Amino acid sequence: MTDPIHIVGGGLAGSEAAWACAKAGVPVILHEMRPKQKTPAHQTEGLAELVCSNSFRSDDSEANAVGLLHWELRAAGSLVMSSAKPAMVPAGDALAVDREIFSKAVTAALEAEPLVEIRREEVKELSPEDWTSVIVATGPLTSDSLASAIRTETGSESLAFFDAIAPIVYADSIDMTRAWRQSRYDKLGPGGTGKDYINCPMTHDQYCAFVQSLITGDKTEFRDWEKETPYFEGCLPIEVMAERGIETLRFGPMKPVGLTNPHNPEKPYAVVQLRQDNISGTLFNMVGFQTKLKHGAQAEIFRKIPGLERAEFARLGGIHRNTFINGPHLLDSQLRLKSRPAIRFAGQVAGVEGYVESAGLGLVAGFLAAAERLGRPASPPPITTALGSLVAHVTGHSAGQEERPSDFQPMNINFGILPPLTGRAPKGRRGRIERRKMMTERAKVDLQTWLAGTDAAAAE
Repeated sequence: MTDPIHIVGGGLAGSEAAWACAKAGVPVILHEMRPKQKTPAHQTEGLAELVCSNSFRSDDSEANAVGLLHWELRAAGSLVMSSAKPAMVPAGDALAVDREIFSKAVTAALEAEPLVEIRREEVKELSPEDWTSVIVATGPLTSDSLASAIRTETGSESLAFFDAIAPIVYADSIDMTRAWRQSRYDKLGPGGTGKDYINCPMTHDQYCAFVQSLITGDKTEFRDWEKETPYFEGCLPIEVMAERGIETLRFGPMKPVGLTNPHNPEKPYAVVQLRQDNISGTLFNMVGFQTKLKHGAQAEIFRKIPGLERAEFARLGGIHRNTFINGPHLLDSQLRLKSRPAIRFAGQVAGVEGYVESAGLGLVAGFLAAAERLGRPASPPPITTALGSLVAHVTGHSAGQEERPSDFQPMNINFGILPPLTGRAPKGRRGRIERRKMMTERAKVDLQTWLAGTDAAAAE
């Protein structure tokens, strides 16, 4: 029998990697330390538990890079995307899920797969001697023991940044005489109605007072060794954004555009949006309100938001450290550790940011590891695809990149890491949407060609 591939970590990347290996006919042992060993952010023992948000972001595969990644994952047989469908909740043009239903679907699928064995144990070594193929997908909350083993092997400190969690509000505690339901620009999205978000408006004076309270509110104190750790720019705490200028939030998570308040004909100066967090619609997530405010300060400050004066919180916000490696210096083009090629890295610990990005890197790592185990030639998806561009980013082979970056940072999928179009393409701001559509069309064709080639290799 084929030796199993060991996958460390049962988050989105590890779950996707395990599924990809099993579907290729290769046995897997999936190691997940929860519930025996807890993390600062997870609350359950379920595989692929979603922590900081329930949203997979835009599902528009024609002009949005995230939506393109959704499309590619579906085309490649992604477990994460198939599990998202029955768990879907309305979220405008975004794909959002009921966290509990989603995690249960992923867990059930892997438990039912005969080629997957799930072991609930903490892996403290980078790779025991008898493990001949390993995928490390421990995510941003890699245990201290394993993180230490990674640092010892790589000869350098793993980079780290902080990631924050947004509060969740009970829907029946929101005052709908002040708030209203509407998606921005009335977009329908997958399973949406155009009224998928709850919106809480603010006047100029309310907004200014709110920003000031965020800046002066009581915040979590960092330990000495944490103080120099940078935040990830794509997931800044709300109070950190507030400190960057009085108008920052109005051009970020509190922008008032595309919304019309039915209670007041005057355009709101700023708007707080809440997105449905579960299928039953009893919980709503405060969009963009990840925070390091202490719990008492959160309850006091967030109840100053019109419509949330009597809000009851199912979960208040929090903060945790994310850990990732310097992939461009440590990984080869197949996601293998250069110093120990039997070990691959996938997901956020490898240097991508976001749920679907983590799942995408897990899928590719699983595919590459399975092909290697079966003795088949394999290469990552083309760099012109969303999946391929993510691999290129974490391995230091991004489009136009001539040397390995010294200040490597995690990256969400975006059109900037895909190679530009060749030949004639629309120019300027007006041509931006058309260029993006052309890039997604190119990506879909190239991914289908890559998938056909992998199918042909498997049939030989």
